[in-house]
Amino acid sequence: MAEVTILILTKNVQGCVAGCLDAVFAQQLAARFEVLVIDSGSTDETVKIVQNYPVHLIQIPARAFHHARTRNYAASLARGEFLVYLAADACPASDRWLEQLLMPFEDPKVAAVYGRQIARMDATGERVQTFSRIYPEHRMVKEQGRKRELGFLYYTFSTVNAAIRRSVWEEHRFPEELKVFEDLGFAKRVLDAGWKIVYEPGAAVYHSHNHSNEGLFKRYFDIGFTWRELGMWDRQTRVSMLRQGLQMMLSGGAARGGNGSVRSRAVGPMVWKAAGFVLGLYHGVLPRALKRRMSAFGVFD
Repeated sequence: MAEVTILILTKNVQGCVAGCLDAVFAQQLAARFEVLVIDSGSTDETVKIVQNYPVHLIQIPARAFHHARTRNYAASLARGEFLVYLAADACPASDRWLEQLLMPFEDPKVAAVYGRQIARMDATGERVQTFSRIYPEHRMVKEQGRKRELGFLYYTFSTVNAAIRRSVWEEHRFPEELKVFEDLGFAKRVLDAGWKIVYEPGAAVYHSHNHSNEGLFKRYFDIGFTWRELGMWDRQTRVSMLRQGLQMMLSGGAARGGNGSVRSRAVGPMVWKAAGFVLGLYHGVLPRALKRRMSAFGVFD
């Protein structure tokens, strides 16, 4: 029986999946682990590349993919006590990534752990700045009673790079009523149930996607919608997010890249993100046809 199952969802990722798997199989870990890949209809060389590695490959039709349902399906096939979710385009930064990700589970009250995401060298200033705020260099333990202290970061959780105790997943699972940001829904479920979630910066991966201003607007519209649906927008999260936004504006939105150079200032993208987020929060006043155009992930389709 494998102690750990690494779950990787793929579709048309021929350019990065080999690097991801190479880093996974280079991990130094005393416990055994298995790797399960769920491919949802790749039309490039992804499947052929994956077949070169000792993984359990499952193929499903593209139309069957659903962010929450597919992650629940993958977990149902796993044999491990701990479920490790890793994006196919996320590359572990060291051979101790998995060890660091699993270490906090020594505390039996920890339901899940998520690791740091480091923006790639080609990342825009907006991505570098955002990641530095959401994925800091210090460790965080989220549990009931610390929401006021952590503010909006209290709910932050990402299955790009995360591990979940299997017994907790069996009880709470990813909410399939959400079309996207199912990881936020899961985090709220387990925190509300009294479990802990740990952010472990030592378990780092390289991962980022650059977005246009329109892309940021649509993405954050869906985030605002999700926060409203999950009941996460309250006084504590509102105050902390406004404070964070003010600090970023006062800093001029400057962000440094991986080589230390100052990247393009992120004030403009911040405005697009804020507009999308606020409209997502108060989407009830908008006509459905407009909301469909504003959504990046088709949450109103």
